[in-house]
Amino acid sequence: AAEAKVPFFATSGADFVEVFAGRGAARVRALFKAAEKAAPSVIFIDELDAMGKTRAAVRLSGNDEAEQTLNMLLAAMDGLTTKNNGVIVLAATNRLDVLDRALIRPGRFDRVVH
Repeated sequence: AAEAKVPFFATSGADFVEVFAGRGAARVRALFKAAEKAAPSVIFIDELDAMGKTRAAVRLSGNDEAEQTLNMLLAAMDGLTTKNNGVIVLAATNRLDVLDRALIRPGRFDRVVH
């Protein structure tokens, strides 16, 4: 981002993990809103697996907040592609195997670099 001379929003997936309903989703919404306002910009989410585990695993744990947060991330990323607003989203994980498949479908995190 420094080379591209655009605002860089760096965060960790763990920053979105909350125990109170709606807080994680609100943080996702705020991040994407700030990045859109500063566009062109880059969002980088480290440890994506902290918030992007498969929804089946989340349901087994009974964590509705985690599912709401993941759904907000998916909706926010879909909004970027429909608006074409100059925001690029990158993420890193050591656990690609636990990510929800909806995260790595075309139009979202569809390019994997090892």
